Amino acid sequence: MRLLLVEDDPRTADYVVKGLSEAGHICDLLRDGRDGLVAVTRNAYDVIVADRMLPGLDGLSMIKAVRAAGVRTPAIFLTSVGGVDDRVEGLEAGGDDYLVKPFAFSELLARINALGRRPAAQEQKTTLRIADLEMDLIQRRVTRQGQAIDLQPREFSLLEVLMRGEGRVITRTMLLERVWDFHFDPKTSVVETHMSRLRAKVDRPFETALIHTVRNTGYSVHAPS
Repeated sequence: MRLLLVEDDPRTADYVVKGLSEAGHICDLLRDGRDGLVAVTRNAYDVIVADRMLPGLDGLSMIKAVRAAGVRTPAIFLTSVGGVDDRVEGLEAGGDDYLVKPFAFSELLARINALGRRPAAQEQKTTLRIADLEMDLIQRRVTRQGQAIDLQPREFSLLEVLMRGEGRVITRTMLLERVWDFHFDPKTSVVETHMSRLRAKVDRPFETALIHTVRNTGYSVHAPS
């Protein structure tokens, strides 16, 4: 298998790379979380092994960004942060397994092999497209008809949720949960306000509207029929 190890501790990194190479695997080593994120989105790996405490971008944030970009490569955290809450946090961030340091290499190898035997993930998706609207999930960039659209972070997240649900109705409650992490109705017009701003940038300068209101329900993004 081709593996990616993102580990900044030299002794641990050398130990793991040596062991994986002896086991017949190809292992790329990086020491920075940001470099790891770029590598995962540009190369096809069978398994990612990542520490949580990394420079540039911590391992938890790296895996979250990997999953947000649509990359489903199995990932195992290899870290000294080993509390129950930490393990839960790692798995909820998109990790498939969690191994605490100090560790036995034989166990790490067995876990990597188990993850590698899983059915192949779907093709990695780093770009969303609907008609002439395009969203680059890695560069965090949106264009329509080739023209760059400047979105604030919350507007980007809002549009991403809508585009991932292309053709489906996304309710106000769903948007509150996925974009604002509200699990209750704050009784404000925050969704409507942001949606109005988003439409002013995505639809208003162009001939065809892609964002549609579904009365008394929510919103939907789809190409004109």
